[in-house]
Amino acid sequence: MASYVLMLNGPVQRLGFLVNLAATAGASATRAFEIMDMPDEISDRPDAIELEDVQGHIEFKNVSFAYESGERVLHDVSFEAHPGETLALIGPTGSGKSTLINLIPRFYEVDEGQILIDGHDIRDVTQKSLRQHIGTVMQESFLFSSSIAENIAYGRPDASREEIEEAAKAARAHDFILSFPEGYETRVGERGVTLSGGQKQRISIARALLTDPRILILDDSLSNVDTETEHLIQQALGELMEGRTTFIIAQRLVTLKNADRILVLDGGRIVERGTHDQLLAQDGLYRRIYDLQLKDQEEFRALQERMAA
Repeated sequence: MASYVLMLNGPVQRLGFLVNLAATAGASATRAFEIMDMPDEISDRPDAIELEDVQGHIEFKNVSFAYESGERVLHDVSFEAHPGETLALIGPTGSGKSTLINLIPRFYEVDEGQILIDGHDIRDVTQKSLRQHIGTVMQESFLFSSSIAENIAYGRPDASREEIEEAAKAARAHDFILSFPEGYETRVGERGVTLSGGQKQRISIARALLTDPRILILDDSLSNVDTETEHLIQQALGELMEGRTTFIIAQRLVTLKNADRILVLDGGRIVERGTHDQLLAQDGLYRRIYDLQLKDQEEFRALQERMAA
């Protein structure tokens, strides 16, 4: 009898574990279905049109926005970005930089004003066609637990291997990919855990290159990488930005100073705008940021050049 009781011990313990697991799974499933059943906060209008043949002219007209808390994050923002132009956004934390660029692909809806792409109000076009023309490289690159090739081709699953490799070469990723035993078939793990930060960024850049967007958003994509990796990513971004309307957010002025125009945000408003040299002459917020970050480096570099001459 004691032997039978001992034989039952293991199955009963496993049964208790399974009951607990089933209860947890049931609660998780209920929450997941609640989220899935929630109505979309942003939906296409019944008469929404397809956005085609995008040139990349973007215009913000008196745009204001607030999150659900009700406090405005952007106040009466107006500017234009011409096709092929690079606009840089800089400002203190909480000044509205990321919010501004998240309005372009309609991750949020403006409260007041308009955002136009090639003259079309983005609320009058379908979200799918709008986002097909926008490429993003974010601070945190999200990769899936699949092969490197599949991650690069995420936006264009029908892309050929040759196209994938060309995008990787332009993104300065081809060499490190080939260093892996399985090359492009290397599985990267959930969220790309087997890759370094710089490697993940370059795969994200290759992904954006493959979709060939007319509008490009770079949100602090050079943070938290070493100097050598930053140089490689800078080269890759140069390839990616060629001929595209580009918005750059970065904390380092060295990343922004060569932009066609720089918008300085503070408190949800554009407080300064112009080129690097024009903003330095204004002696405002941008000049103060420059004095903190770059002034000493550039003066030292100029001294070295004079001594070398």
